[in-house]
Amino acid sequence: MTVEVNGIAHIQLTVSNPDQCLPYWEKLCHFLDMKTLIKNDNVLYCIGSRTGILIRGAPEDRRHEIFDQDRAGLHHFCFRARSKDDVDSIFDFVSRELDTNIIHGPEDGSEFAPGYYSILFEDPDGIRVEVNHVPGKGHFGEGGRLGPDGSGPADQYGDDGLAGSSAS
Repeated sequence: MTVEVNGIAHIQLTVSNPDQCLPYWEKLCHFLDMKTLIKNDNVLYCIGSRTGILIRGAPEDRRHEIFDQDRAGLHHFCFRARSKDDVDSIFDFVSRELDTNIIHGPEDGSEFAPGYYSILFEDPDGIRVEVNHVPGKGHFGEGGRLGPDGSGPADQYGDDGLAGSSAS
């Protein structure tokens, strides 16, 4: 027996610089049609758009530690957009309205999934956030690795996308 979950309910991030990160995240979440549920000097929790984002300041004695995506734990997370136009609109907003480090602007990533289109940026702590759109059923649809005529799970993953087959 398996259980199909209904997505991710919320993500909690711990930041070393809440004075910069909490306003950054509140502005971003509000643009993503989320509302502030909890807000104080050390915590921000926004909900809506079928998710929740909680940002919490690290304890004072840990604030000297900075985010490192190559350490065990979170590498990045990705919001799923409803269209390529939404990805473009979010990119316009983060580049114009937020003090953010853009890793890459809107680009095709079809080597990862059919029609994959995404942006990638970092919050003030360097936590990477992606926004993507994959049309249709993605890997489960026509042309997808897990679709009716797909090649099955990959056994290689990297900057060039997915490759090989674990079924081989």
